[in-house]
Amino acid sequence: MTLIADLGLGFSTALSLTNLLYCFLGALVGTLIGVLPGLGPVATIAMLLPLTFGLDPVTALIMLAGIFYGAQYGSSTTAILINLPGEASSVVTALDGYKMARQGQAGKALATAALGSFFAGSVATLIIATMGPLLSGVALSFGPAEYFSLMLLGLVASVAMASGSVVKALAMIVVGVILGLVGQDMYTGASRLTFGQSELLDGLEFVAIAMGLFGLAEICQNLEDESARASSVGRVGSLLLTREDFRRIVKPVLRGTGIGSVLGILPGGGATIGAFAAYLLEKRVSKTPERFGNGAIEGVAAPESANNAGAQTSFIPLLTLGIPANATMAMMVGALILHGVTPGPNIISTEPALFWGLIASMWIGNLMLVVLNLPLIGIWVKLLSVPYRMLFPIIVALCCVGVYTVSNSTFDVMLMVGFGLLGYVFMKLGCEPTPLLLGLVLGPMLEENLRRAMLTGRGDPTVFVTRPISATLLALAALCLVMMLLPKVRKTREVAFEE
Repeated sequence: MTLIADLGLGFSTALSLTNLLYCFLGALVGTLIGVLPGLGPVATIAMLLPLTFGLDPVTALIMLAGIFYGAQYGSSTTAILINLPGEASSVVTALDGYKMARQGQAGKALATAALGSFFAGSVATLIIATMGPLLSGVALSFGPAEYFSLMLLGLVASVAMASGSVVKALAMIVVGVILGLVGQDMYTGASRLTFGQSELLDGLEFVAIAMGLFGLAEICQNLEDESARASSVGRVGSLLLTREDFRRIVKPVLRGTGIGSVLGILPGGGATIGAFAAYLLEKRVSKTPERFGNGAIEGVAAPESANNAGAQTSFIPLLTLGIPANATMAMMVGALILHGVTPGPNIISTEPALFWGLIASMWIGNLMLVVLNLPLIGIWVKLLSVPYRMLFPIIVALCCVGVYTVSNSTFDVMLMVGFGLLGYVFMKLGCEPTPLLLGLVLGPMLEENLRRAMLTGRGDPTVFVTRPISATLLALAALCLVMMLLPKVRKTREVAFEE
């Protein structure tokens, strides 16, 4: 009965006129961002974050969450229609979705993606509602040593989920953690890595770095990429699915939802990995695997269900442990802190309306997305005909205005430009910026819990291995790191990402 009462509180919060309006706005903007390749939810949330300062925390989080899972929906549109995924998690959808479009079945592919996403999102919302309080109860028994070990495990696990070289991903994490140390020491007040710049005494502005790495860097990449330019879109076709189509997609949707829900909790990009894993599983269990890659409807249903389920279960570690599972969740941590809310296990007891209101809004938002996506396909198709060279000046202007609005500082705008150029260099070097952003967010918390654990342990470093939970988490982190560095595992991982 407690769960029913809590969900009742959530729906009463989410169904208020203001929250409904911002949920719709977030879903609409997210879909638009997913349709337009090259921007992504991280940069969009960073740009819109200053606009949420006057809102209640629950309203702001509902809108930002809608942008995130709305982008997962929208990105499937371009993946199917023009073979250009708006998000990395929709790359797999393009394999069969675009072939279906070429065969005149784009409508069926889009309907399959929308219905599979809605079902997966609904199941993932239920998982968050049931698992969230349980994990929060466990997390309340955590001390500084356990939190340090858990965050260390999260950073190491994000390396496993990052594409490319393990060494480069580790280097990005180290760089992110170092950047997180810029500013004043939390205990002594001494300046660290400020180089005499008073603007750095409060640390690096998170929004500026996120916009630079994920906004400006992507713009630079897209300006030299011919595929980012407008492509012609053919006839969409009927959106109605036959009984045979439904029979074919039921099991892939169920399996994709399960895989995505589990992998979404893991740090580093579970929605993307879940989509790949779901597609490969369907190909293995199929009696006709040769159909995959040639327009198999199962090849659309499974990855779309997986990436949407993964996108929403990634809220579990954020809301229960205060640890972001991916770059977008890192932005959510920043949004909560800016609104005076401390993410972690106490959020359910201290901010029940926020926790349960967000969960209820996810189901409402998924329903809105189904209603939005199918009728608006014609508009998205027309939008795709706009040349990218006309869009990028608008995006740059929004980035500059958004960063300046956060602290009214031209220094932060220059910081954004600098990290934009740095992000472009990282792309050229094959270094993924997501681990850097996770390191930047978790670095200060990692240091704080390390120092608190050492203080409570009277300077004894064995406190991390004498406490059972902490020792187990450290052992898992070490095992994960050793496994990734083994030649055979490293080669298999690289082949998997290449496929």
